[in-house]
Amino acid sequence: MQKETENWFTSWFDTPYYHILYKDRDYDEALIFMKKLTGFLKLERGETILDLACGKGRHARSLNELGFDVTGVDLSPASILYAKGYENDTLHFDVHDMCKPYHKKFDAVFNLFTSFGYFENEHDNLRTLKAIKADLKLTGKAVIDFMNVNYVISNLVEKETKTVDNITFHINRYVKDGYIIKDISFKDNNENYFFTEKVKALTKEDFLDYFAKAGIELLFTFGDYNLGSFDPEKSSRLILIFN
Repeated sequence: MQKETENWFTSWFDTPYYHILYKDRDYDEALIFMKKLTGFLKLERGETILDLACGKGRHARSLNELGFDVTGVDLSPASILYAKGYENDTLHFDVHDMCKPYHKKFDAVFNLFTSFGYFENEHDNLRTLKAIKADLKLTGKAVIDFMNVNYVISNLVEKETKTVDNITFHINRYVKDGYIIKDISFKDNNENYFFTEKVKALTKEDFLDYFAKAGIELLFTFGDYNLGSFDPEKSSRLILIFN
């Protein structure tokens, strides 16, 4: 059960139920996206990449398979413990708060699959962007792969029931106070659980405002994992490349 005093991501991401609900996320899809992204950025084998908010390391492992020296960091100790089972000489994982700069610089920093905008304190979004900039080498590039909020809101499925591993998850989605919210309730072993996912509904214009304050330059914008052009109403993703 989520405690009221906890940030939602601190409690929810560190439970086994988060990974049960989303177990169908596609490793092959991640690998294809990473091939396209690293190819576009002209990253060379052996160059260093920071996977920021890496979860269990799906994208970090894909990047390492492509020949890159990858560090994956996440706030969830449980996710990092799992990911460490895949470590090798050029793949490492660490528990780290993405609001703070890491202790080394990278050729690229990737923040993928809407792993931004979680914070209650607006300033933490800006702190995270400043930390990303600090994590980059002089010629490095960063990527944020975020949802396209206009598309998500216009296609919002308000209620959904999903059964995974004999657990039935009841999902309720809505928009409130500038956030896209997902309430998740379920029962397991005769105990009731309730968690909330809450992500700030940030548009491209919101990111540009953050970028101006953080001294960041937007270089490219894409609207899907094939790096197609961005349409504010029709694109499924908002993919920002900057330095």
